[in-house]
Amino acid sequence: MTRPVVEFWFEFASPYSYLSAMRLPSVAATAGVEVRWRPFLLGPIFAAQGWSTSPFNLYPAKGRYMWRDMARRAARLGLGLCQPEPFPQNGLLAARVAQVALGRPDGDAFCRAVFLAEFARGQDISDAGVIADCAAEAGLPEDVIDAAQSEANKQAMRRATEEAERRGIFGAPSFFVGDELFWGDDRLQEALDWALEHG
Repeated sequence: MTRPVVEFWFEFASPYSYLSAMRLPSVAATAGVEVRWRPFLLGPIFAAQGWSTSPFNLYPAKGRYMWRDMARRAARLGLGLCQPEPFPQNGLLAARVAQVALGRPDGDAFCRAVFLAEFARGQDISDAGVIADCAAEAGLPEDVIDAAQSEANKQAMRRATEEAERRGIFGAPSFFVGDELFWGDDRLQEALDWALEHG
């Protein structure tokens, strides 16, 4: 029997994507739902709206609330949290590597390793050395970063971001069940429930 599917669209610079990524494997397995991890870049989508950075930077009150909310939610989930510097981080290399890695069974382990490096340890995920350490932690082959920098993979990353924009994604994390969009970490369970009811 085919399991219902939830697409998990995430951005490595997104704090709330961190919360979802860290708990998604266990809650999806418990629910009996398959997850398709979809990395993309929010920068071009924000730019199309006239934003030069994260709305959490553009609107300071919103940013202060977000980090306090993240602290509460991370503590409840037993996750470490620190605000990376700079914020948002440049997640381009991480996203390209994730796109290659997710073709393997251990691809989601790489994604979680990147989120932990960034939001639990405050490391700079634009640093190729940090990404190489995350890849090694996930058991990926040593040439994965070279593969991620191929022209074909760069174009695939661009197409993924264009697909996200075309499908109406405006923030991360976002979840799709078919054409039904759910936005935000606080909609994860609702997306799983919808997949079970309508998938």
